[in-house]
Amino acid sequence: MITLAHGVRFQSSPWMLGVSIALVLLVAAVSAVGWWRSGFKPGFGLLEGLRLLIALLVAILLNQPEWVTQQRPVDKPTIAVLLDDSRSMETVDVRRDDSHGGGESPGALSRREAVAALAEASFWSPLEDRYAIVIEPFSAAQAADAKAPAAGTNLFDPLDSAVRRHPNLRGVVIASDGDWNEGKPPVQAATSLRLAGVPVFAVPAGSLTPLPDVAVSGIDCAVTGVVAKPFRVPFTIRSSLPREQMVSVEVEASDGQRFTKEVRLASMQSTTDWILWTPATVGDYVLTVRVPPQAGELLPDNNARSVPVAIREEKLRVLIVESLPRWEYRYLRNALSRDPGVELSCLLFQPGLSQVGGGSKDAIKKFPGSIEELSKYDVVFLGDVGVDAGQLTDEDCRLLKELVEYQASGLVFMPGWLGHEMSLEATALGDLLPVVLDQTRPEGTGTATPGRFALTDKGRSSLLTRLADAPDENATVWESLPGFQWYGPVARAKAGSEVLAVHDDVANESGRIPLLVTRSFGAGKVLFMATDGAWRWRKGVEDKYHYRFWGQVVRWMAYRRSMAKGERMRLLYTPEQPQTGQMVALDANVGDAVGEPLQSGTVTVTVSAPSGATETVRLAAPGEQGAWGVFSGSWTPREPGSHGVVLACAETGDRLEAAVFVQGAAGEEIGARARPEVLEELARLTQGAVTSPTDLAELLLALGKLPENPPDIRRERLWAHPLTLATLLGLLGLFWVGRKWQGLV
Repeated sequence: MITLAHGVRFQSSPWMLGVSIALVLLVAAVSAVGWWRSGFKPGFGLLEGLRLLIALLVAILLNQPEWVTQQRPVDKPTIAVLLDDSRSMETVDVRRDDSHGGGESPGALSRREAVAALAEASFWSPLEDRYAIVIEPFSAAQAADAKAPAAGTNLFDPLDSAVRRHPNLRGVVIASDGDWNEGKPPVQAATSLRLAGVPVFAVPAGSLTPLPDVAVSGIDCAVTGVVAKPFRVPFTIRSSLPREQMVSVEVEASDGQRFTKEVRLASMQSTTDWILWTPATVGDYVLTVRVPPQAGELLPDNNARSVPVAIREEKLRVLIVESLPRWEYRYLRNALSRDPGVELSCLLFQPGLSQVGGGSKDAIKKFPGSIEELSKYDVVFLGDVGVDAGQLTDEDCRLLKELVEYQASGLVFMPGWLGHEMSLEATALGDLLPVVLDQTRPEGTGTATPGRFALTDKGRSSLLTRLADAPDENATVWESLPGFQWYGPVARAKAGSEVLAVHDDVANESGRIPLLVTRSFGAGKVLFMATDGAWRWRKGVEDKYHYRFWGQVVRWMAYRRSMAKGERMRLLYTPEQPQTGQMVALDANVGDAVGEPLQSGTVTVTVSAPSGATETVRLAAPGEQGAWGVFSGSWTPREPGSHGVVLACAETGDRLEAAVFVQGAAGEEIGARARPEVLEELARLTQGAVTSPTDLAELLLALGKLPENPPDIRRERLWAHPLTLATLLGLLGLFWVGRKWQGLV
C-alpha cells in the first residue's frame, strides 16, 4: 500500500467545541486562582499546570480525534472478465452484423464464437498499463460444489464471489446469453457489487428467437401399471417451429412393442397428448416417446425421452372401514370393485346390524386382529370411524400404525359428519394424522353454497391429482368439478405435510382450509381427504374423473410397497420420477439379524451414475418419531438415465441392489432463446453498461473512462485508544500524588 496522506481529524460539533472551550477556560481560571492563593509557589504552579493539562486533554478527547491515513494499493486494479462456458453457448444464432442474432444462417456464429475475442489477451492490451485483466470462464459444471447439478448455467456464484476473489476489483465484464438455470437469481449478486462500487459491463450474445426445434419435453405417466390393462402414457412436445406441424409420435416399449399417434403441434408452444399401451407381461419396462426429425429442425438430438414403468400382475389389496354406508362409501366401493387391479375388502360398523361386516361379497366380519392378517393390505381407508364401542380399539390403531410405518402400506383418512375421527388423535394414529383437527367443530362444516378444490403448487405437480395431462388443463378440471357441501374439522396442516388442495374460498387464521393433505410416515404414506363429496363427480362428468382419481389414489398410496425390498431391507425414494437437479429423499427400513427393526447402525446408499461416477450417502435415523429401523437421507442426481443404487448395512452385512431412473436432458439445452434482459438488469443496477458483441471497441473505451478506485481510508480512533486511557489515568495519578506532596487533602 502507498500512503497518500495522514493526519489528525476531529469528529466534533459546534456545541461540543463550545463546551470544550468553556471547560478549558473554567479550569484555567480555577488554576490561576489557586496559584495566586498559594502565593505563587513553584510547586503549586506545577500542580495547577498539570490540572490544566488534564483538562485540555479531556477537552480534546470530547471532540473525538482520529488519526486518518489515506492509502492506495501498490498493485493495479483488476478487471474480471467472466466468460460463459456452458453448453447453451454452442447455439449458432448470432449474425456477424447483429447484436441479438436472428437464427442460424450461412453467415451465423455460435454464441461462444461471437464473444471469443474477449478470451484473447491481445484484445485487452490497450488496458494492460492501467488494469490487471483476469479472464475466468465459468459454468455450473465448473462450480466448486461437487454436488451441484452438472448441466446448467450459474451466473450468481461467479458474480457474487468476484469481490472476494479480487480485493482490488474495479469492474466486471460478463459475456453470456443470460440463460441461467442454476443457483440464485443473478440480480441478487448485483447488490453486493453495487455496495462495493464495482460496475458490471455486460456483453449479451444470442438470438431473442429460439432455433427451429421439436423436443419431447416431458412424460407424465404413472410409475406402475397392471398387466393386460391399458396404461396411459401422457407426453408433452415443445415446438419452436414457425408453423403448425402434423407429426407421428411413436411410443416404444423395451420389449419391442411400438404404437404411433398423429399429433398436431402448435407453433411456438407446447402440446400435450397421450397414447394407450397395454402391457402383455409382467416386468420392468422402459417406455420411449419419440418424434421423427422435422423439416427445418436444427436440433434432432432431443426428439426422444424415456421413462421406466413397473408392470405388476398381483392385485392391490384394499380395505375400507366405515361406520355408516354414506354416499361417499358406496361410490368409492363401487369404483374400486370395478378396478381389475384391486382386490377389495369392506368392513361396516353400522349400528343396528345383526353382525359386523356389511353383507356384500367383499365384506369381512371383523377387523384383522394381528399384524400378519393386516399386512396383506396395501391400502386402508378409514372412514367416519374411531375408538368406540363396536368400532376400532387402541390395539387396532397400533396395528394400523405399524402397517404404515414398517410395512410401507398407505392409509387414507376420510372423516364424516359423525366426527368419530376426533377420537383417533389420542391413539397411536394421532402421529399419522397430517392435519391438526379442529376440536371446536367435530361434526365438520356444512355449507349451502358448494365449495371447490384449489390445487396448490405441490398439487399441480403431483401424480395423485393428475386428472388431465397438461398442468394448466388439470388445474382447470379441478376447479370445474362438481362442488362439495361439507368439509371436515381441519384447523391446519402439520409441519412436514404436503398440502395438495385447499378450499377455494374458506380460510381461518392459519390460511385457507387444507382439503387434500399427504405425508410420509416411516416407510408408508398417509392421505387426509377432508370432504366426502367426491361421489358428486359422477354427476355431470359421469365416470370420467371419479374412477381415475380413486384408481390413482390406491396406486400412489401403495407404490412404496412395490419398491426395492429384500429379506430384511427395503429402500424407498421420493419423488418416484426424479428430475436432474431435484433432491431425492431416501428412506430405508433395515432389520437386524433376527428381523427386528435396527435401532442404530451404519446404513449407506451408494449411487452409480450412467457416466460411472459414484456417490455415497450415509443415512441417519430421524429420531424425532422414534422410528426404529427407519433411516433417512437425501441425494441430488446430476445426470439423467438409470442409476444403480446399493443399500448396505455394516452391522448385518446385508446389501440390496436397485435402480432409480432420473429424467432430464443430457445437458443444457442448445437452441433456446437468449435472455439479454438478465444482463441488462445487472448492468443497470451496478451503473455499468451493455455492449454488443459487434461493438467491443466501445467496451474498451468505457473501461478506460472508469475513475480510479477511491483511496483506502483507515481511521484510528485516538479518543477510544487504550494508550489514551492509560495516559489520562497516569496524569490523574500524578496529579493526586502532587496534591499529597503539597500537603493538600
